[in-house]
Formats: sequence, C-alpha cells, structure tokens
Amino acid sequence: MLTKQDVHVLRTLLQEYAHAASLPVNQEKQRLWIKLNHLHMERPMVLIDQIPWNEMDVDGSLRCLVADTYWRQVEDNLRCTLYKFRHMPADMVLNPYVCLPRPIHNSGWGIEPVSSRHIELEMGSTAPSREFVNQIQSLDDVERIKIPQLTLDEKREAQIIQEADEIFSGIIDYRLTGLCMHLGIWDSIAMWMGVENCYFALMDEPEMIHALLEKMTEGLIDMIGQMNRQKLFDIHSHVCHCSQTFLEDMPKENDLPLSGNAWAFGLAQLFTSVSPAITDEFEVQYMKRVFPYFGAIYYGCCDRLDDRMHVIEKLPKIRKLSCSPWSEREHFAQVMPRYCVMSNKPNPAFLASGKLDEQLIRDDIRRTIDAAKAHNRNLELILKDISTVNHNPSCLWRWQEIAMEEVQR
Repeated sequence: MLTKQDVHVLRTLLQEYAHAASLPVNQEKQRLWIKLNHLHMERPMVLIDQIPWNEMDVDGSLRCLVADTYWRQVEDNLRCTLYKFRHMPADMVLNPYVCLPRPIHNSGWGIEPVSSRHIELEMGSTAPSREFVNQIQSLDDVERIKIPQLTLDEKREAQIIQEADEIFSGIIDYRLTGLCMHLGIWDSIAMWMGVENCYFALMDEPEMIHALLEKMTEGLIDMIGQMNRQKLFDIHSHVCHCSQTFLEDMPKENDLPLSGNAWAFGLAQLFTSVSPAITDEFEVQYMKRVFPYFGAIYYGCCDRLDDRMHVIEKLPKIRKLSCSPWSEREHFAQVMPRYCVMSNKPNPAFLASGKLDEQLIRDDIRRTIDAAKAHNRNLELILKDISTVNHNPSCLWRWQEIAMEEVQR
C-alpha cells in the first residue's frame, strides 16, 4: 500500500521528469530518429543502455525510497532515466508522458533454468557468469514445455490507475504500457541446456532440436494471439531492444496495442559459432513464421551477422539489424539490405578498466561512421551490454561526449 511519503517521493521525481521531458531537445531528437528510421538519416544517432547500475550511484540519486513493490519499480525506472538524461543523454528522447507497466502474469514455459555454477565479480553485479544444467536431453524432455499463458490482472490494473491518478495529478500524463515481445527463443534454450550442450545437440540430436523449436514457435504464435486478444503489446515506449523506434506511420493515433502496430526483437546469439546453413535451418525457418505478425522487427544482438546476411535477409519485417563487435563492420555495411538501419554496437570492453583510451574510442567510432558512409547506410551507435566500468561512471559519461562529438563532425 502506498504511503504519503511514497507519493511525495514519486511526485518529486515526476516533477523533475516533466521538466526534462518538456525541453525542446526531445522534439529535435525525435525528429532525427524519425529521419533515421525512415532511412533519411541526417546524422548517426547514439544511445547508451544496459548499464552496470550497481556501479553508477555517485550521489545517492539512484537509491530507491518507495516501499510499495510496483511503485518502487516505477521509481527505479524514473531514477535511472533521469540519471542517464543528466550524465549521458546522447540521443535519448523523453516521452511527454510516463509509461506504467501493465500487471501481466506470464505462466512461463514450464521449465526454469538451473545453474550449476554462478560467478559474480561482486554482489549485485548486473552481468554474472552462469553455467547451466542440461534439462533437455530427449523428446520426453521436450514434452515438458508448455505454452505460456499471459493474463492481465484487471483488478490490480484498476488499482494502479486509481493510484496513478493521484500521483500524477497536475504534473504529467501517464500511459499503461504492455510488452515488447522477445522472440529470441535460443536465449531460453541456452539457459535450459547450456551453450555447449546446444552445440552438441545441433550435431547429434537435430530431430530433438527441431521438435523443440516447433513447440516453441507454436508457443510464440499462441502467445501473440493471447496478447492481441487482450491488447497487451507496447506501442507507447518507442523503445525496442535499446533502440528508439519512432516512425511516422506506426503506431498511428488511436491505434490499438496489437502486434501489427508494435515492434518486437529477435536474435540467436550463440549462432555466431555455427554455420550460416545451421542458422537458416534452426533459426530463420522458424522465425519466418513469427515475424509477419509484427509491424517491425529489430534483429540481432551480440551475434555475428555479416557472414550470414544472405540468410538473415530472408526474415520479413526487419527494420534494424545489429552490427555487433563480432561482425566485420565494413563487410556488414557492404552486404546488409538497404531497407534496414545499421545498428552498430561499439565494443563495451573499451570501458571495462574504468580508464578510457580516448583516441582508441574516437578511431573506433570513426571507423564505423566511415564504413556506413562508404555504402550510404543509415547508422545508429548503441553502446550496451556494459558489464563493468570498474566503478568509474565518468568514463561512460565521457564516452558519450566523444561519440556525440564524432557523429556531429
């Protein structure tokens, strides 16, 4: 239950957010994102996400005070958003409203990851290392997997609306926001089996893997149907997989939160170490059945794609393609489809020591910009998957300054 102190804390943060969101820079950055996403880039765009928040709190501004579980989550998001806007805004856009997550219950696939080893650099690390127990070793194990059931808690949502009307009154609007769907089923499989076991199974038990993928693909399609019936998709945040997704034509005003009006993201990160033919057989052929349900797709994460672009371009609805540090960026820019944005991921290892080689950073960013320019590509730079900055947040802030200098040269 919310206390008066909780309400006071939230309203104070909302006032700060409302002021920041009202600044003209947000409208200008949104305009630039629309240009980029429609392939009429004025300059490369820059974002920073997936930050080691346990290393960021230099002044206490990230310490949450709200007791209520739901509203503490909202508080945490506000604090992190405002921190980024103060210290490393790059090209982030603050919406003229706050997104409130809808209370959606997911029953899961009927199987949970089991770790045999769990290693953290320190307590509270955002990127621990884990080794997983193989729970799928036969067709009988595949039968354990269930289609997830997604249910909106309507009673709780009514309560959230009542509370939000009081908290937000006179400050800023809010919007109840659904889910951006994660279609990377190999992320789940890797945690159920362990990465090495996945590779062995692809070679030794392909029939079992096909049965597993068929079941999960059917599950994804069923989940999309459930979410469409309950109107549970996110069409308000304008973020998908750490990228800003503003478009002129999606969503349109008064559009319903359905999959056809929404972005989703797909990936198969461990397939960097398999052949393009395996990627086609065990990823693309299944996702070709899922992606058409969506308005737009962001594809890729840490996976290498430049050496299998002829396979990836078979996938429908893709608007952005990830050029990870594992991809050869010049080749990526040369072979990628012209209808996509080149979503480059600068290497976060350059920040891991907490000390920056500024010339190395500049040269790296310039190399990416030159590669995109040579092939007339629309480019975004998204620094993400940042496991550590060795407790020196200022190196992230400085990386942002360097990146913004380079894209505006």
